[in-house]
Amino acid sequence: MSSRTMTLSQAFAEGVAEEMERDPAVFVVGTDLFIRGGHWAQVKGLGEKFGRERIRDAPISEAAMVSAGVGAALNGMRPIVDLNFVDFVFGAMDEVVNQAAKIRYMWDVPVPLVIRGTAGVAFGAAQHNNQVEAWFAHMPGLFVATPSTPWDAKGLIKSALRGSDPVVFLMHKMQTGLRGEAGGPDDLVPYGRAAIRRSGADVTIVGYSIMASKALEAARRLEAEGIDAEVIDLRTVFPLDLETVVASVRKTGRLVVAGESTRIGGIASEVAAAIQEACFDDLDAPIERVGALHAPIPHSPALFKALIPDVADVERAARTALYREQPTEVPA
Repeated sequence: MSSRTMTLSQAFAEGVAEEMERDPAVFVVGTDLFIRGGHWAQVKGLGEKFGRERIRDAPISEAAMVSAGVGAALNGMRPIVDLNFVDFVFGAMDEVVNQAAKIRYMWDVPVPLVIRGTAGVAFGAAQHNNQVEAWFAHMPGLFVATPSTPWDAKGLIKSALRGSDPVVFLMHKMQTGLRGEAGGPDDLVPYGRAAIRRSGADVTIVGYSIMASKALEAARRLEAEGIDAEVIDLRTVFPLDLETVVASVRKTGRLVVAGESTRIGGIASEVAAAIQEACFDDLDAPIERVGALHAPIPHSPALFKALIPDVADVERAARTALYREQPTEVPA
Protein backbone atom coordinates (compact mmCIF):
# COMPACT_ATOMS: atom_id res chain seq x y z
CA MET A 1 0.00 0.00 0.00
CA SER A 2 1.39 3.39 -1.04
CA SER A 3 -0.38 6.67 -0.32
CA ARG A 4 0.04 10.29 -1.34
CA THR A 5 -1.81 13.50 -0.56
CA MET A 6 -4.14 14.91 -3.25
CA THR A 7 -7.59 16.40 -3.70
CA LEU A 8 -10.72 14.28 -3.89
CA SER A 9 -11.10 15.08 -7.61
CA GLN A 10 -7.47 14.18 -8.27
CA ALA A 11 -7.91 10.89 -6.43
CA PHE A 12 -10.99 10.09 -8.51
CA ALA A 13 -9.11 10.91 -11.74
CA GLU A 14 -6.16 8.77 -10.68
CA GLY A 15 -8.44 5.85 -9.90
CA VAL A 16 -10.11 6.16 -13.30
CA ALA A 17 -6.74 6.40 -15.08
CA GLU A 18 -5.43 3.28 -13.34
CA GLU A 19 -8.52 1.32 -14.32
CA MET A 20 -8.33 2.59 -17.91
CA GLU A 21 -4.75 1.37 -18.09
CA ARG A 22 -5.74 -1.97 -16.58
CA ASP A 23 -8.87 -2.53 -18.67
CA PRO A 24 -9.28 -1.21 -22.24
CA ALA A 25 -13.08 -1.54 -21.89
CA VAL A 26 -13.22 1.46 -19.53
CA PHE A 27 -14.06 4.83 -21.10
CA VAL A 28 -15.66 8.13 -20.05
CA VAL A 29 -18.41 10.05 -21.83
CA GLY A 30 -19.82 13.44 -20.86
CA THR A 31 -19.53 17.16 -21.56
CA ASP A 32 -16.45 19.40 -21.28
CA LEU A 33 -14.22 16.43 -20.49
CA PHE A 34 -11.53 16.08 -23.15
CA ILE A 35 -9.87 19.51 -22.81
CA ARG A 36 -11.28 20.91 -19.57
CA GLY A 37 -11.35 17.67 -17.60
CA GLY A 38 -14.88 18.32 -16.35
CA HIS A 39 -16.34 21.17 -14.31
CA TRP A 40 -14.64 19.82 -11.18
CA ALA A 41 -11.36 18.62 -12.75
CA GLN A 42 -12.60 15.08 -12.13
CA VAL A 43 -10.87 13.68 -15.24
CA LYS A 44 -8.30 16.43 -15.77
CA GLY A 45 -5.38 15.25 -17.92
CA LEU A 46 -7.06 12.04 -19.02
CA GLY A 47 -8.02 13.38 -22.46
CA GLU A 48 -4.40 14.01 -23.36
CA LYS A 49 -3.36 10.65 -21.95
CA PHE A 50 -6.03 8.40 -23.46
CA GLY A 51 -7.34 10.30 -26.49
CA ARG A 52 -10.79 11.17 -27.78
CA GLU A 53 -11.90 7.57 -28.22
CA ARG A 54 -11.82 6.96 -24.48
CA ILE A 55 -12.51 10.45 -23.09
CA ARG A 56 -15.50 11.30 -25.24
CA ASP A 57 -17.27 14.66 -25.35
CA ALA A 58 -20.98 14.29 -26.02
CA PRO A 59 -23.83 16.62 -27.02
CA ILE A 60 -25.70 18.12 -24.06
CA SER A 61 -28.30 15.38 -23.75
CA GLU A 62 -28.20 13.44 -20.51
CA ALA A 63 -30.76 10.94 -21.83
CA ALA A 64 -28.52 10.22 -24.84
CA MET A 65 -25.40 9.89 -22.67
CA VAL A 66 -26.97 7.45 -20.21
CA SER A 67 -28.63 5.49 -23.04
CA ALA A 68 -25.26 5.16 -24.76
CA GLY A 69 -23.70 4.10 -21.47
CA VAL A 70 -26.30 1.39 -20.92
CA GLY A 71 -25.84 0.10 -24.46
CA ALA A 72 -22.06 0.10 -24.14
CA ALA A 73 -22.24 -1.76 -20.82
CA LEU A 74 -24.47 -4.41 -22.39
CA ASN A 75 -21.88 -4.90 -25.13
CA GLY A 76 -18.85 -5.59 -22.97
CA MET A 77 -17.65 -2.07 -22.20
CA ARG A 78 -17.28 -0.37 -18.80
CA PRO A 79 -18.47 3.19 -19.31
CA ILE A 80 -18.46 6.14 -16.93
CA VAL A 81 -21.23 8.57 -17.84
CA ASP A 82 -20.14 11.88 -16.32
CA LEU A 83 -23.02 14.30 -15.78
CA ASN A 84 -20.86 16.99 -14.11
CA PHE A 85 -23.79 18.21 -11.94
CA VAL A 86 -26.00 15.34 -10.77
CA ASP A 87 -28.92 17.79 -11.07
CA PHE A 88 -28.83 17.12 -14.82
CA VAL A 89 -29.81 13.47 -14.27
CA PHE A 90 -33.51 14.36 -14.15
CA GLY A 91 -33.53 14.44 -17.95
CA ALA A 92 -32.40 10.81 -17.98
CA MET A 93 -34.38 9.23 -15.16
CA ASP A 94 -36.09 6.65 -17.37
CA GLU A 95 -32.71 5.50 -18.66
CA VAL A 96 -31.34 5.26 -15.11
CA VAL A 97 -34.22 3.71 -13.18
CA ASN A 98 -36.11 1.77 -15.85
CA GLN A 99 -33.18 0.56 -17.94
CA ALA A 100 -29.86 0.54 -16.09
CA ALA A 101 -31.36 -0.45 -12.74
CA LYS A 102 -33.64 -3.21 -14.02
CA ILE A 103 -31.87 -4.91 -16.92
CA ARG A 104 -29.78 -7.32 -14.85
CA TYR A 105 -32.91 -8.56 -13.07
CA MET A 106 -34.94 -8.81 -16.29
CA TRP A 107 -32.30 -10.32 -18.59
CA ASP A 108 -29.71 -11.76 -16.20
CA VAL A 109 -26.86 -9.84 -17.81
CA PRO A 110 -24.37 -7.52 -16.07
CA VAL A 111 -24.60 -3.75 -16.49
CA PRO A 112 -21.14 -2.45 -15.46
CA LEU A 113 -22.02 1.24 -15.71
CA VAL A 114 -20.98 4.20 -13.54
CA ILE A 115 -23.06 7.38 -13.56
CA ARG A 116 -20.97 10.09 -11.89
CA GLY A 117 -22.33 13.41 -10.72
CA THR A 118 -21.31 16.20 -8.38
CA ALA A 119 -24.02 16.52 -5.76
CA GLY A 120 -24.83 18.44 -2.62
CA VAL A 121 -25.38 22.03 -1.62
CA ALA A 122 -22.76 24.65 -2.36
CA PHE A 123 -23.89 27.84 -4.12
CA GLY A 124 -26.17 29.25 -6.78
CA ALA A 125 -29.75 28.37 -7.54
CA ALA A 126 -32.01 25.69 -6.12
CA GLN A 127 -31.83 23.82 -9.43
CA HIS A 128 -28.09 23.17 -8.95
CA ASN A 129 -28.21 22.15 -5.28
CA ASN A 130 -29.95 18.80 -5.09
CA GLN A 131 -29.16 15.92 -2.76
CA VAL A 132 -30.70 12.93 -4.49
CA GLU A 133 -28.85 9.97 -2.98
CA ALA A 134 -32.05 8.67 -1.33
CA TRP A 135 -33.83 8.63 -4.70
CA PHE A 136 -31.30 6.23 -6.14
CA ALA A 137 -30.84 4.18 -2.96
CA HIS A 138 -34.60 3.58 -3.10
CA MET A 139 -34.33 2.02 -6.58
CA PRO A 140 -33.48 -1.73 -6.54
CA GLY A 141 -30.62 -2.51 -8.90
CA LEU A 142 -28.48 0.57 -8.24
CA PHE A 143 -25.45 0.93 -6.00
CA VAL A 144 -24.89 4.43 -4.58
CA ALA A 145 -21.46 5.73 -3.54
CA THR A 146 -21.02 8.86 -1.40
CA PRO A 147 -17.29 9.26 -0.70
CA SER A 148 -16.12 11.88 1.79
CA THR A 149 -12.34 11.46 1.43
CA PRO A 150 -9.84 11.19 -1.44
CA TRP A 151 -9.01 7.64 -0.31
CA ASP A 152 -12.63 6.57 -0.63
CA ALA A 153 -13.22 8.41 -3.91
CA LYS A 154 -10.37 6.51 -5.52
CA GLY A 155 -11.06 3.17 -3.89
CA LEU A 156 -14.80 3.25 -4.58
CA ILE A 157 -14.47 4.19 -8.25
CA LYS A 158 -11.96 1.39 -8.76
CA SER A 159 -14.35 -1.11 -7.16
CA ALA A 160 -17.24 0.23 -9.26
CA LEU A 161 -15.27 -0.24 -12.48
CA ARG A 162 -14.55 -3.86 -11.60
CA GLY A 163 -18.13 -4.69 -10.64
CA SER A 164 -21.13 -5.93 -12.58
CA ASP A 165 -23.85 -3.54 -11.44
CA PRO A 166 -24.72 0.10 -12.23
CA VAL A 167 -23.34 2.59 -9.71
CA VAL A 168 -24.47 6.15 -9.08
CA PHE A 169 -21.28 7.88 -7.89
CA LEU A 170 -21.90 11.14 -6.01
CA MET A 171 -19.07 13.54 -5.14
CA HIS A 172 -20.03 16.56 -3.03
CA LYS A 173 -19.40 19.97 -4.62
CA MET A 174 -17.79 21.34 -1.47
CA GLN A 175 -15.41 18.39 -1.19
CA THR A 176 -13.95 18.10 -4.68
CA GLY A 177 -10.97 20.18 -3.52
CA LEU A 178 -10.65 18.42 -0.16
CA ARG A 179 -7.09 17.19 0.36
CA GLY A 180 -6.13 13.91 1.98
CA GLU A 181 -4.37 10.61 1.46
CA ALA A 182 -5.23 8.42 -1.52
CA GLY A 183 -4.29 4.78 -1.90
CA GLY A 184 -2.30 2.92 -4.50
CA PRO A 185 -3.43 0.81 -7.47
CA ASP A 186 -4.49 -2.12 -5.30
CA ASP A 187 -6.33 -0.19 -2.57
CA LEU A 188 -9.97 -0.84 -3.43
CA VAL A 189 -12.82 0.17 -1.12
CA PRO A 190 -15.67 -2.38 -0.96
CA TYR A 191 -19.28 -1.29 -1.27
CA GLY A 192 -21.42 -1.78 1.83
CA ARG A 193 -18.61 -1.39 4.36
CA ALA A 194 -18.66 1.71 6.56
CA ALA A 195 -15.56 3.28 8.11
CA ILE A 196 -15.18 4.13 11.79
CA ARG A 197 -13.51 7.54 11.59
CA ARG A 198 -13.26 7.98 15.36
CA SER A 199 -13.82 5.54 18.22
CA GLY A 200 -15.89 6.65 21.20
CA ALA A 201 -18.01 5.42 24.07
CA ASP A 202 -20.73 8.02 24.75
CA VAL A 203 -22.68 8.52 21.52
CA THR A 204 -22.56 7.23 17.94
CA ILE A 205 -22.68 9.80 15.14
CA VAL A 206 -23.35 8.46 11.63
CA GLY A 207 -22.87 10.52 8.47
CA TYR A 208 -22.00 10.22 4.81
CA SER A 209 -20.58 12.51 2.15
CA ILE A 210 -19.97 16.01 3.56
CA MET A 211 -21.91 15.21 6.73
CA ALA A 212 -19.35 12.55 7.64
CA SER A 213 -16.74 15.30 7.66
CA LYS A 214 -19.00 17.59 9.68
CA ALA A 215 -19.70 14.77 12.12
CA LEU A 216 -15.97 14.27 12.65
CA GLU A 217 -15.47 17.98 13.33
CA ALA A 218 -18.41 17.94 15.74
CA ALA A 219 -16.83 15.02 17.60
CA ARG A 220 -13.58 16.97 17.95
CA ARG A 221 -15.46 19.92 19.47
CA LEU A 222 -17.50 17.68 21.75
CA GLU A 223 -14.30 16.12 23.07
CA ALA A 224 -13.46 19.47 24.66
CA GLU A 225 -16.67 19.11 26.69
CA GLY A 226 -15.81 15.61 27.83
CA ILE A 227 -18.13 13.89 25.33
CA ASP A 228 -16.55 10.86 23.65
CA ALA A 229 -18.30 10.42 20.28
CA GLU A 230 -17.83 7.56 17.85
CA VAL A 231 -18.08 8.67 14.20
CA ILE A 232 -19.10 6.31 11.39
CA ASP A 233 -18.86 7.23 7.70
CA LEU A 234 -21.28 5.08 5.68
CA ARG A 235 -19.25 5.62 2.44
CA THR A 236 -22.05 3.97 0.40
CA VAL A 237 -25.76 4.50 1.05
CA PHE A 238 -26.61 1.39 -0.91
CA PRO A 239 -25.61 -1.11 0.12
CA LEU A 240 -25.84 0.15 3.72
CA ASP A 241 -23.50 -1.24 6.37
CA LEU A 242 -25.95 -1.43 9.24
CA GLU A 243 -23.90 -4.05 11.11
CA THR A 244 -21.18 -1.53 11.93
CA VAL A 245 -23.77 0.95 13.17
CA VAL A 246 -25.55 -1.69 15.26
CA ALA A 247 -22.29 -2.74 16.94
CA SER A 248 -21.49 0.88 17.77
CA VAL A 249 -24.95 1.67 19.17
CA ARG A 250 -24.86 -1.42 21.35
CA LYS A 251 -21.68 0.04 22.83
CA THR A 252 -22.72 3.69 23.21
CA GLY A 253 -26.50 3.40 23.69
CA ARG A 254 -27.11 6.64 21.77
CA LEU A 255 -27.30 7.54 18.08
CA VAL A 256 -27.22 10.68 15.93
CA VAL A 257 -27.67 10.27 12.15
CA ALA A 258 -26.74 13.20 9.91
CA GLY A 259 -27.49 13.82 6.26
CA GLU A 260 -27.51 17.02 4.19
CA SER A 261 -30.77 16.19 2.44
CA THR A 262 -34.18 16.76 4.01
CA ARG A 263 -35.12 14.40 6.83
CA ILE A 264 -38.33 13.31 5.10
CA GLY A 265 -37.60 10.06 3.25
CA GLY A 266 -33.85 10.50 3.66
CA ILE A 267 -30.97 8.12 4.34
CA ALA A 268 -30.76 9.39 7.92
CA SER A 269 -34.37 8.38 8.44
CA GLU A 270 -33.73 4.92 6.99
CA VAL A 271 -30.75 4.35 9.28
CA ALA A 272 -32.70 5.61 12.28
CA ALA A 273 -35.62 3.27 11.54
CA ALA A 274 -33.34 0.26 11.00
CA ILE A 275 -31.44 0.88 14.24
CA GLN A 276 -34.67 1.39 16.18
CA GLU A 277 -35.74 -2.07 14.99
CA ALA A 278 -32.39 -3.75 15.68
CA CYS A 279 -31.33 -1.97 18.89
CA PHE A 280 -34.51 -1.00 20.72
CA ASP A 281 -33.37 -2.57 23.99
CA ASP A 282 -29.87 -1.12 23.65
CA LEU A 283 -30.90 2.51 23.22
CA ASP A 284 -30.72 4.77 26.27
CA ALA A 285 -32.32 7.73 24.48
CA PRO A 286 -34.36 8.46 21.33
CA ILE A 287 -32.41 8.59 18.07
CA GLU A 288 -31.59 12.09 16.85
CA ARG A 289 -31.72 12.98 13.14
CA VAL A 290 -29.93 15.93 11.54
CA GLY A 291 -31.00 17.15 8.10
CA ALA A 292 -32.01 20.11 5.99
CA LEU A 293 -35.33 21.91 6.28
CA HIS A 294 -37.92 20.81 3.73
CA ALA A 295 -37.52 23.69 1.28
CA PRO A 296 -35.70 24.52 -1.97
CA ILE A 297 -32.19 25.91 -1.53
CA PRO A 298 -32.44 29.74 -1.40
CA HIS A 299 -30.15 32.36 -2.93
CA SER A 300 -30.00 34.38 0.28
CA PRO A 301 -26.83 33.52 2.26
CA ALA A 302 -28.68 33.96 5.56
CA LEU A 303 -31.52 31.64 4.53
CA PHE A 304 -29.04 29.23 2.97
CA LYS A 305 -27.18 28.96 6.28
CA ALA A 306 -30.41 28.45 8.22
CA LEU A 307 -31.58 25.69 5.89
CA ILE A 308 -28.52 23.44 5.66
CA PRO A 309 -27.26 21.38 8.62
CA ASP A 310 -23.82 22.31 9.91
CA VAL A 311 -21.32 21.15 12.52
CA ALA A 312 -23.18 22.98 15.29
CA ASP A 313 -26.37 21.08 14.45
CA VAL A 314 -24.57 17.77 14.86
CA GLU A 315 -23.08 18.92 18.17
CA ARG A 316 -26.51 19.99 19.39
CA ALA A 317 -28.06 16.65 18.44
CA ALA A 318 -25.32 14.76 20.27
CA ARG A 319 -25.89 16.80 23.43
CA THR A 320 -29.62 16.20 23.16
CA ALA A 321 -29.04 12.45 22.84
CA LEU A 322 -26.96 12.59 26.01
CA TYR A 323 -28.88 15.10 28.14
CA ARG A 324 -32.32 15.26 26.45
CA GLU A 325 -32.36 18.98 27.26
CA GLN A 326 -29.57 21.42 26.50
CA PRO A 327 -27.71 22.09 29.77
CA THR A 328 -27.30 25.67 30.85
CA GLU A 329 -23.71 24.78 31.63
CA VAL A 330 -21.78 22.05 29.92
CA PRO A 331 -20.56 19.52 32.53
CA ALA A 332 -16.85 19.72 33.26
